[in-house]
Amino acid sequence: MNAIRSDLAQPRFRPWKAYALEALYEGLRLLRTPSFSLPALGFPVVFYLLFGVLLAGGRGGADAARYMMVGYGVFGAIGPALFGFGAGLAIDRDRGLLTLKRALPLPRGALLGARTATALAFALVIALMLLAAGVVIGGVRLSPAEAALLVAVQVLGTLPFCALGLLIGSLVRGQGAPGVVNLIYLPMSLLSGLWMPLTMLPEVVRQLAVVWPAYHLGQLALHVVGMDAGGSVALHLAALAATTVLCFGLAARHLRRRG
Repeated sequence: MNAIRSDLAQPRFRPWKAYALEALYEGLRLLRTPSFSLPALGFPVVFYLLFGVLLAGGRGGADAARYMMVGYGVFGAIGPALFGFGAGLAIDRDRGLLTLKRALPLPRGALLGARTATALAFALVIALMLLAAGVVIGGVRLSPAEAALLVAVQVLGTLPFCALGLLIGSLVRGQGAPGVVNLIYLPMSLLSGLWMPLTMLPEVVRQLAVVWPAYHLGQLALHVVGMDAGGSVALHLAALAATTVLCFGLAARHLRRRG
């Protein structure tokens, strides 16, 4: 009877609490890392104010400010996903943190879920900051429904880039991971039309833009404000879904091989 009472007195294990705490601690860890949090949160807004408001806004008016707000919003939202998974995972793997996590009594997938939740949280903050800058400073006018849908697209659209970052982090060593992420992130953003309309780039760039997942997310976001190139929404969604499945599958296979 005493043993039964002792078992009943022990607190029940709640998996959701473990997931929530892991996500909270992961978010706090990144916020306390200025080399990650300051560029991730600050650069998209600074770039938008400089290139979207001061430079392009003066020549293109409200349309230019709206386009650049959406483009830099997507650019900023996918950054934490790529760096949090790509560089962060590779560095943690080299330091032995992943091995330590496997030895702890955590639910399966807690680390992956925590990083994904953190990337979504950063994306939400960045999307709201860009939206506020566009409305208050850039003179952008959106209905509440358009604003809510735009933020939702930018936030949920980071999931394929979490998978892409996971693939990079599973393949690259920690020391070289930030450089590899930048080599993918920055050219992809430019060639996808996030920094400027594709009509301002050479024809070959416009033809090859469809190979970049950032192009498809950018077109979905621009569709919300009526400034996309007129492609199929279903095609953009299918491309992002295929990117997520392919990158996650390859990353999981590689990580299993490494043990």
